[in-house]
Amino acid sequence: MKFVIIGLSVTSSWGNGHATTYRALLKELNAMGHDILFLEKDVPWYAPHRDMPNPDFCQIGLYKTNEELKTSYKEEIEKADVVIVGSYVQQGVEVGNWAIETATGVTAFYDIDTPVTLAKLERKDYEYLDRDIISKYDLYLSFSGGPILRHLEEHYGSPMARALYCSVDPDLYYPEDRPEKWKMGYLGTYSDDRQPTVQELLNKPAAQFPSEKFVVAGPQYPEDFPWSKNVERIDHLPPAKHRDFYNSQEFTLNVTRDDMIKAGYSPSVRLFEAAACGVPIISDYWDGIHSIFKEEKEILIARSSKEVEKYFRSISEEERKQIGEKARQKVLKSHTAQARAKELVNYVKEVLKPSEKV
Repeated sequence: MKFVIIGLSVTSSWGNGHATTYRALLKELNAMGHDILFLEKDVPWYAPHRDMPNPDFCQIGLYKTNEELKTSYKEEIEKADVVIVGSYVQQGVEVGNWAIETATGVTAFYDIDTPVTLAKLERKDYEYLDRDIISKYDLYLSFSGGPILRHLEEHYGSPMARALYCSVDPDLYYPEDRPEKWKMGYLGTYSDDRQPTVQELLNKPAAQFPSEKFVVAGPQYPEDFPWSKNVERIDHLPPAKHRDFYNSQEFTLNVTRDDMIKAGYSPSVRLFEAAACGVPIISDYWDGIHSIFKEEKEILIARSSKEVEKYFRSISEEERKQIGEKARQKVLKSHTAQARAKELVNYVKEVLKPSEKV
């Protein structure tokens, strides 16, 4: 099939998690024999930070204005079997309506930010999606599963809402035998809603284990935040260094945005990346996490610093490695980019032939 995707970015991973998600998914679609054109707005904050300007799994089209998009790529949209518009595309409602009106194939909205999107809709913030356009897309692909899918269909009128969770590329994320530099690390851009959990589940335990080293990687943290003396800060960690980062930890911390906790069933890409590396994960709790990993068998859940400290003291090295390996096997079975690509193709077939099993 011919796919045209209008997304936030695939060429630059700077300050966004969309690029790595698109890269993994499109790589596998390409491996399945599908033809892909990715269109993204040429904006000044990504232009100097393009860490993949010419991917080998898709064609790239850059546009500076919506008029240029409509003029230069109208024929491509018309001829495509599948047209996907992603979340956080600038003027996304205008772009989406044009794509829907122009396309002759299946149209889909790919929401990499579902809980945030729905919170914005409730506030009547229509930055890239409004209520009316949801019913016009043939398919709503959601980063969140569970009850939110029915809500999208019954409350917002989506003809078909399906979960398309984030995923991981196992060619890029895998275990490596290297010295463990840190007792525990966390990878994530600063956000007001996550920081109290980072404080509780990493910074406080770090203070109780002064002889161990901890690390927090990601931009935009306040310079005056009172980190424990044994917490190292890395401002920006490009994707090429993620595998090394995870494999240098005994445990890795997963912290979830408030909107995603409220929605539930919203695993982050960092969760799958760490698991693919075989690193045991300590995570905050959210509804649906047990549908992804089995607690204490494949993941460790912590609600307080005391629970983190208990894990550090009570889990043997053998148990630690078993938890990491079991999570890795779960990811390889169900959460690779190849699995997501197959799911996407099946959803498209479901739109085309709704009465047939796919």
